[in-house]
Order: sequence, then structure tokens, then C-alpha cells
Amino acid sequence: MGKNLIERIVINHETMAGKPVIKGTRIPVELIVRMLAQGVPEEDILKEYPRLTSEDIQAARAYAADIKISSTAALPPSKK
Repeated sequence: MGKNLIERIVINHETMAGKPVIKGTRIPVELIVRMLAQGVPEEDILKEYPRLTSEDIQAARAYAADIKISSTAALPPSKK
């Protein structure tokens, strides 16, 4: 994930129980990713959460992809 995107995601154990959120908000990355997965258009997310920007949504997507890649890389090889 690019440096500019990384800076948009913060983890603070005193905010949202330590879940990753968009910097300057209490909006969890997980919420954004779930909305996207359910097919909610980016424009609708931005209307519902006016403090978000398109870059914030891009950062949430990239963060989720990084988590998925790193957790998959840690799995042992499958046995055939």
C-alpha cells in the first residue's frame, strides 16, 4: 500500500477498541470494506459518510487487500 494511503488508516486502542479506522474519524475500515462487498456504490458511501473522501475508500480497499495477502502468506501449504 502506498505511503499516502497508509497515512489515512490509524489504529488507536482507545478508539473503536483498536480497530483500524480512517484517520480523523471513528469510521472503521471494516465497515467501508463490508459496504463495498455488499455492492454499495462508492458515491453512496460518500453521501452517507460525508467526512470520507474517495482516497479514504481507496485506502480502506488497499488496507484490506494487504491484510488478506499477509494472512494468506502465513498459511501453511495445502496438502493434496
